[in-house]
Amino acid sequence: MSSPSIAVLIPCHNEEAAITKVINDFKAALPDATVYVYDNNSRDQTVQLATAAGARVFHEPLQGKGNVVRRMFSDIEADVYVLVDGDDTYQADSARPMVQQLLEERLDMLNGTRVTEIAAAYRRGHRMGNTVLTGLVSWAFGSRIKDMLSGYRVFSRRFVKSFPALSSGFEIETELTIHALELGMPIGEMITPYKDRPEGSASKLRTYSDGLRILRTIVMLVKDERPLMFFSVVGLILFLTAIVLSIPIFVEFHRTHLVPRFPTAILSTGLMLLSFLSLVCGLVLDSVARGRKEIKRMIYLSVPVWQGKGLKQP
Repeated sequence: MSSPSIAVLIPCHNEEAAITKVINDFKAALPDATVYVYDNNSRDQTVQLATAAGARVFHEPLQGKGNVVRRMFSDIEADVYVLVDGDDTYQADSARPMVQQLLEERLDMLNGTRVTEIAAAYRRGHRMGNTVLTGLVSWAFGSRIKDMLSGYRVFSRRFVKSFPALSSGFEIETELTIHALELGMPIGEMITPYKDRPEGSASKLRTYSDGLRILRTIVMLVKDERPLMFFSVVGLILFLTAIVLSIPIFVEFHRTHLVPRFPTAILSTGLMLLSFLSLVCGLVLDSVARGRKEIKRMIYLSVPVWQGKGLKQP
């Protein structure tokens, strides 16, 4: 079989300080690949520099990384997709072994797990947030990914063309991870060096607001993909709250045979009923989610895969 077609996808917003080096590095690491840069309303020289460096440049007017990734996945046809940020924080030399592992092990997603000793590259707050959010996803969907928020990944065509891409911002990494975990896709990880941004480049990630958006995305995806788990937790919280509120009422009734706290008794009864209603909702929606999962699985299986063995030696 011939070598697979490889697309390097670089979403960009104001990355003039790094984009030329990123393009040149990936063209050297994967000389047979086509490099695509999707500009997301940059106000600097990103587009001009990317064009001069030999990349195919396109535009996505909807602001947000998720919107750009959705557009790239829709537009571009290839056998293998390398998704990387345009800020020169990821090592291009890791791309070839990552693609090779994806092909040899017939994976659908290979995640680049970041390692660095540079404090400015991976701040403590970001590291802790990543650990917490990755832990939440591991608890709900299984522990198969150690660095959920990495922006360096390699995908099969089957993954890309079956991925719904509903997120609009930096929560796209969370959606990519959960999509793979939920469908039980063959996935892997490879350690890759991570470094700080070059001088003149600034991070677009807003620690607290984007962190909250990612957390919200996790909660919503748990609700959609694991409704029984989600509504069981909600029901348990309501049940325990109702029990706590009812204890003083039962104690008072046992002592005086009176129920002087009617509002509290009514509230406790209502919460108890809601807890059972929440459980019923979870059971019903779990059947719906199973049907949706079967449909997504069939769509995933309908996408043809590349049947070769791997990359040719350079």
